[in-house]
Amino acid sequence: MRGVFKYILLLIPLNILLTGTAFLFKSLVFSNLLLKDVVVLSSFFSLISVATLIIFFRGVAREPDSRTMHTLASVSLKFLLDMILALVWFFISKKTYLSSVFSFFVIYLTLTVFTISVILKMLKNRAL
Repeated sequence: MRGVFKYILLLIPLNILLTGTAFLFKSLVFSNLLLKDVVVLSSFFSLISVATLIIFFRGVAREPDSRTMHTLASVSLKFLLDMILALVWFFISKKTYLSSVFSFFVIYLTLTVFTISVILKMLKNRAL
């Protein structure tokens, strides 16, 4: 379980980088991007990534038969929770202006690429 904390701690600088980039974008382009939206989105996506990594690393520590199911469950849960967050963000909260949609997908892609790269890095060392 110690390996998962190393990657969870990597999420903190990644979120700071995303927030700083949003601040620079807002100050340079003068858009209607709300920093509160960026912080809320990156927090929710980070929680989803943490849950995904915990489930995945829990499966890596077990016997090889359960690794496949834990990997499948963690990736499926991530994409399901991401779609639920998209549903809540766009349809229930009515955050459909262009800067909100753009920031949603930038944060989504950044944290998804991070999570999938961690999973692939671990799978390269171990077989399913």
